[in-house]
Parts: sequence; C-alpha cells; structure tokens
Amino acid sequence: MQPFTRQAIEVILAIPEGKVMTYGQVAAAAGSPRAARQVVRILHSMSRKHHLPWHRVVNKYGEIAIQEDEANFMQRTLLEEEGVTFNLQQRIDLSTYGYTPVEQETTDPVREDE
Repeated sequence: MQPFTRQAIEVILAIPEGKVMTYGQVAAAAGSPRAARQVVRILHSMSRKHHLPWHRVVNKYGEIAIQEDEANFMQRTLLEEEGVTFNLQQRIDLSTYGYTPVEQETTDPVREDE
C-alpha cells in the first residue's frame, strides 16, 4: 500500500461521528493537497475492506457527490442519523459539521546541553 493511501485511510477513519471532511481536506491531511480524486478512488475501492466511514466525506461545497440515487440516499441517511443536517440547497454547513484533524504535536528532543 502506498504511503498516501495509508495516510488517507487513517484520516478517514479518524473523522468522528456527526462530522464531515471534504475530499480535498482528506487529501491535504494525508500529505497531498492536490489528490482529492485519489481520495475518491480510495473510498470507492477500499471502504468495505477497511470499514471506512465513507459517508463522512463530501465535496468542497458540503454536498453529497455521489450521483447514483440509492447510494446518495444512503449517504444522506447515514449522515442524518449522526445528527448532520442539510440546508435547503442540500448542502452541509461545513463551519458547523466540518472536521479538522489535529496535527500530531512533535516535541523536540531535550538536548543534553540545556
């Protein structure tokens, strides 16, 4: 598995219930800000195998990007069951429901001369 793929899977798994991230946010958090389409591929091909909460990833407008009616309905239903609401334009308010992962804090090793 490629490092980006592994990182993207970890980011997606970390999205808490009731929150969403965009494809671009997942890509950036996984280390490749321009790889949003790669995130789509990962979700499509690896969600079942890795038990990914695929429904928590939406497009940059807070919309469900899946065109197929049944899958679109399923994603919306799963999000609503987690308390996510949609406005009249069928968008999720990313300022309310958006998730930003906390970057891992790196601490400098203590130097012997300090």
